[in-house]
Amino acid sequence: MNTNQLSLDFASLERPSPKLLTYYLLTSLLTGPGIILFVPALIIRYNTIRYRFEEAGIRMQHGLVFRKEVVVAFRRIQDIHVSRNLLQRWLGIASVSIQTASGNAMPEIVLEGMTQQDSIRDWLYERMRGAKGQSAASQGTTDSETHRTQRTEVSDEVTTLLKGIRDNLATMAAKQGHSTSNSSTGHQS
Repeated sequence: MNTNQLSLDFASLERPSPKLLTYYLLTSLLTGPGIILFVPALIIRYNTIRYRFEEAGIRMQHGLVFRKEVVVAFRRIQDIHVSRNLLQRWLGIASVSIQTASGNAMPEIVLEGMTQQDSIRDWLYERMRGAKGQSAASQGTTDSETHRTQRTEVSDEVTTLLKGIRDNLATMAAKQGHSTSNSSTGHQS
């Protein structure tokens, strides 16, 4: 574990970095005259965003008039992405996107304005895998090794299944060919 991970207290991480408000204001400048509508909406969003890292999952809520609350259990997490555009890198913040197998192409939760994104990602991966304190490196496997092993196992299962189908089709074709040749010997076209 790195020192950032040890110094990060997830129980107290409830709000995004104040740099997120700066990011919102700078990006709203790009809207031109739309800034009149976007600035108040983004300020309200920033002031209402709350994150809670619980024992079983993550809770995010935001909104003033239309309140939205999303809860994702660690066991449902499929993938975690950290993204930082040029302005976010300049401000020292990032977005951590958490995806589930819900069938939606969009992430279930996006933790915006995170300053210790790598520690958050690693902590979430530990919970997602059920390691509870063991990183992938300490377990002796990497993500690519795990995915390679899973692909090999699935490939072997598929190969076995396809060979069985091939053999069954060959048997059926042989039986059909045998019965067809017996019945068609007298009828040629």
